[in-house]
Amino acid sequence: MFSLRRSLLALGCLMLAGSLSVPPLVMGAEDSDTAERRYPPLNTLVMVPDIPPATPADPLVSYRGRPSGPAVDTPSRPIAPAIAMGPAEPIAPPPVDHLEVSLDWYPSPRHAALYVAKARDMFAHRGLDVRLSTPADPEVPTKLLADSRIDLALTRQPLLHLQVDHGMPLVRVATLVGVPLTALIVRRDTDIESPAQLEGARIGHADQDSEQILLPAMLADHDIPMDSLDTPNVHYRMEQAMHEGRVDAVIGGMRHLLPRSLANDGLATRSFSVEAYGMPRHDGLILVANRNDLQRQRSAIRRFVSALEEATAWILEHPDESWSLLIATEPTLDTPVNRDAWPEIRARLTQTPAALSQERYQAMERFLFDAGLADAQHPVSRLAVDIGSP
Repeated sequence: MFSLRRSLLALGCLMLAGSLSVPPLVMGAEDSDTAERRYPPLNTLVMVPDIPPATPADPLVSYRGRPSGPAVDTPSRPIAPAIAMGPAEPIAPPPVDHLEVSLDWYPSPRHAALYVAKARDMFAHRGLDVRLSTPADPEVPTKLLADSRIDLALTRQPLLHLQVDHGMPLVRVATLVGVPLTALIVRRDTDIESPAQLEGARIGHADQDSEQILLPAMLADHDIPMDSLDTPNVHYRMEQAMHEGRVDAVIGGMRHLLPRSLANDGLATRSFSVEAYGMPRHDGLILVANRNDLQRQRSAIRRFVSALEEATAWILEHPDESWSLLIATEPTLDTPVNRDAWPEIRARLTQTPAALSQERYQAMERFLFDAGLADAQHPVSRLAVDIGSP
């Protein structure tokens, strides 16, 4: 288009120049008429039209030098409007399930998986808000659970069998320690050297299963009637009762803790493990739920047990670090007795808390029924569930 404009301008100039500088020679009338038709008259102003500039071949040439970037609208990169027309929708927090969990005793190294899971946010990462509480009395937790006043409780397998036989709606959902932890602990100065010499003794206890299951089982092979014994409930004061000489022995004491603690204070004892004297091997620490609430709480309890499994694995992989975390989380655990017993208790923590031994629970039911310690044999499904199964 530019070349066409230049051509037209050049042609106009030539025509003007020719009319001014080339005088006609001798022309006839016909030639004169032809010239007048071919050239404009002299002194005529020739107007050259204003031709608009040509459109460039590159359609983006007009945008060059202007602002650019992801927020600039161009023909090749159109954008959506950048102005919010209203407030952003609030992001709803994920749902959180609250669980009230009661220990079976005051804090102990056997509760390590609970404290580690809470300290390392393993419960929180699973949408759980967990509160751990210490009972006012060792016999209280399962009673509160049966009344739906708490969500979960720690106890021992023998007590579960006894309370289910009494009609309480309890069911085992996890195992924290899969071996017995209790023993009959006797003062050495009593000269009681075996359960066969317990007749007439004063045996303290802190919970129902110790008095109504463990002690009768240990006496069964020795023909010692229960009514020949004095069995006071010493509650949390096992150690104090032994020191003061108010009892000759205690049944149900933690075999890895109580003898050490008494020895540190100068009192020598003998320990008789319950499974060595008649009791079937059983779970030493279990987690129980209310059967009537289980369907509603199943998802939350499954996540709770999953956190315990993760915590136990971490404890076993980090023995020193786990102890440091444990006493930082629960300073009352930082005692010489607990520190000495930690390796033994840590080794007994169950790595798969949800796993259920059907045979173990069946064997305990048979034993209790045959020994006259239970009124009926209950199916395992009434006593325990594998919370991880559908």
